[in-house]
Amino acid sequence: MTESNNTTKDLKFYSQKSIGIATFIGGPMAAGYLIKENYKALNENDKGKTALIISIIATVALFGTLFLIPEAIMDKVPNMVIPAVYTGIIYLIVNKIHGTILDTHEAHNNAFYSGWKAAGIGLISLIVLAAIIVASIFLIPDEAYDAYDAELEQFAKNEEESLVFYEHFSTEDDLTLLNELNDLAIPKWKDNIAIIKRTNAIEDLPLELLEQNKKLLKYSELRLEAFELFKKLITYDSDNYNEELDRIHNEIDAVIESLY
Repeated sequence: MTESNNTTKDLKFYSQKSIGIATFIGGPMAAGYLIKENYKALNENDKGKTALIISIIATVALFGTLFLIPEAIMDKVPNMVIPAVYTGIIYLIVNKIHGTILDTHEAHNNAFYSGWKAAGIGLISLIVLAAIIVASIFLIPDEAYDAYDAELEQFAKNEEESLVFYEHFSTEDDLTLLNELNDLAIPKWKDNIAIIKRTNAIEDLPLELLEQNKKLLKYSELRLEAFELFKKLITYDSDNYNEELDRIHNEIDAVIESLY
């Protein structure tokens, strides 16, 4: 290699390996920062800023997607797989945009920043990410929890008012029971189904509440089915529905147990 070809002799870069290490530790955001620094050394600051912005967007998208994946699935994925995948992707990107420059720079024995410095930047990125995640868990969902709690208060009120029917079943006449079913019990559980569907649309609702909602929706549908069967049982004065009612009540008990 001749000195005339050594156009980067006075520059200093982060190597592909160093960027890979930082990425594995601190995620795509760490890679974006180091790529930005390499662009800065080449006096291409606008490209560097774009790379950093893209890395931040990629980080948000990555962790947003991971939060949406059920824990049961995530538990089956080895801890190293996801960092290895996005590190490999970053390595290929760096190779595409700066691979030739970095290879030539290394061939001339020019200076690189140490891997330790890159690892330190990766660690800083990890700390920032951890702080953001903690903030999102303890601060951001507050409004979501408040909205959810307000809806669940009405859910509980509907439940309490409708279940009084069981106390009346052996004491009231058929007409009173049918009126109670039509005017109170059945509408209350239709309302509870609507409540659960509304809460599913609350922004930033934590995953554990979405999972709870699946059970509450099932519970509400079973309660509605039970009260509609009570209506048939009373209307037609038939014991043909008792076996079906027993099945539904067993399923209700199972759902209730799963909620605790």
